[in-house]
Amino acid sequence: MKKLTALLLSVVLVLSLAACGSANKPASSTTQPETSAPTEQPTTEPSESSSTAPAESEPETQPETGKTLVVYYSASGNTERVAKDIAEAAGADLFEIVPTEVYTSDDLDWTNPDSRVSREHDDESLRDVPLTTTEVPDWDSYDTVFIGYPIWWGIAAWPVDTFVKNNDFTGKTVIPFATSSSSGMGQSGSLLADMAGTGEWQEGQRFSSGVSSDDVQSWVNGLGL
Repeated sequence: MKKLTALLLSVVLVLSLAACGSANKPASSTTQPETSAPTEQPTTEPSESSSTAPAESEPETQPETGKTLVVYYSASGNTERVAKDIAEAAGADLFEIVPTEVYTSDDLDWTNPDSRVSREHDDESLRDVPLTTTEVPDWDSYDTVFIGYPIWWGIAAWPVDTFVKNNDFTGKTVIPFATSSSSGMGQSGSLLADMAGTGEWQEGQRFSSGVSSDDVQSWVNGLGL
């Protein structure tokens, strides 16, 4: 009986010790802690060379000045020839005054009292002759302007009047020249200056219809342009 009691006590003791060991053992975790995803970062840093530099501004182009222009009206070709000689000698540009209704040889017959020029001479209201244009490209770039015309009844051929009235000659030196078979310059230059109201008008020069190119060039060279 004593042996049986001792055996039972031994079993109880073993079971008690096993229970204590199991109670003190830490429980295993069934979940892992959450981890936040890393914030995405650029793979490369922007470099100075990748930035766009401001474009350099182009320097403003200044308008060319100091040029010379030869403006002319030619009824029969004599004034045109002199104008071209002047332009060559002065290194100048040319601008032709062209009436909208070009004068014919009959229109220019001053001996006929019923011709166009005769009627315009007798009636000043008819002298406002329309032109194809009065606008000169780059007009402001010219400092010196020659103005040529034939002499009609002692004055400048009136198609020139329309050009003069429609342009501003401020700051320009204006040199009139004329062609005729016998008439002189008369007051043609000063009358044009009065019409313009602006510009420094010079005395000018009259050429005969058959003047040579050498004589025209000598005159231009003597102006000291």
